[in-house]
Amino acid sequence: MSYRADENRYNDMEYNRSGNSGLKLPAVCLGLWHNFGTYDSFENMKKMCFTAFDNGITHFDIANNYGPEPGSAEKNFGKILKTEMSAYRDEMIISTKAGYHMWEGPYGDWGSRKYMLSSLDQSLKRLGLDYVDIFYHHRMDPDTPLEESMGALAQAVHSGKALYAGLSNYNGETMKKAAEILKNLNCPFVINQNRYSIIDRTIEQNGLKDAAKETGKGIIVFSPLAQGILTDRYLDGIPDDSRVKRSGVFLNEQRVNDNIEKVRKLKKISDERGETLAQTALSWVLRDGACTSVLIGASKPEQIIENIGIVKRTPFTDEELRLIDEAVK
Repeated sequence: MSYRADENRYNDMEYNRSGNSGLKLPAVCLGLWHNFGTYDSFENMKKMCFTAFDNGITHFDIANNYGPEPGSAEKNFGKILKTEMSAYRDEMIISTKAGYHMWEGPYGDWGSRKYMLSSLDQSLKRLGLDYVDIFYHHRMDPDTPLEESMGALAQAVHSGKALYAGLSNYNGETMKKAAEILKNLNCPFVINQNRYSIIDRTIEQNGLKDAAKETGKGIIVFSPLAQGILTDRYLDGIPDDSRVKRSGVFLNEQRVNDNIEKVRKLKKISDERGETLAQTALSWVLRDGACTSVLIGASKPEQIIENIGIVKRTPFTDEELRLIDEAVK
């Protein structure tokens, strides 16, 4: 093992308690949804993980299907853990998920007990771990009883293969029902993972944000930059090397064009705050204490450094919040 973590890595990062639990997460966490797949640079993956950990990011978020190819993000992160970072395992929060399509046939998708527990076993093999810190059900399953999916989460925890249970992409009403089931099963459910940003306020509309506060559960936010829209990246057009040009799967040209005027208005606000647009967008997600932390994606270490600048963020004034709301109406 050649990597040695920075001795000052915990000096500046902010750590927030996940709801009413004892688990603390850094204000900024690293998601491996993009740029950790089969066709990405392994050396760049290592540099991003090292940069994140050296700056107090202890939480690394993955799912069984992250790649592409599915499973490759877990394999690559597992290789980094084994060869470079194994000495720091107990300082890390590593999460994975099951809920989206992973293999062919009737047992490789959604929320059955069969799928979820089989998927977790596969994930642990790819990661080279005995357990993950958080195991999520990745999405609601309308055709499987909620009791079955929650029972699978509880089994994962009781078997020692996960320390905590989490839910992702749940609405408020279903989350509260799930929380009650997990409470009765003595399973520590501590975190919700949902999409949230200045221009995507779904969790305010579907009751999740209020329900998490009511039940004492944390929220960790993915896509806080709306897949890159809430950055300087597209202010002057769509670059040839952008995600939009490369694939257009999660972010396409139409969506960029539909939001660009909002983004330009937000850019003026961030300039007046002395921040990058990305920093303002990330700070906005954490503005009221309802969200525990934000998940960032990165394609290079420099983006991680920029994003963790929000730890020293300036609180928003009421006028700034009003202007932000006005900009995205």
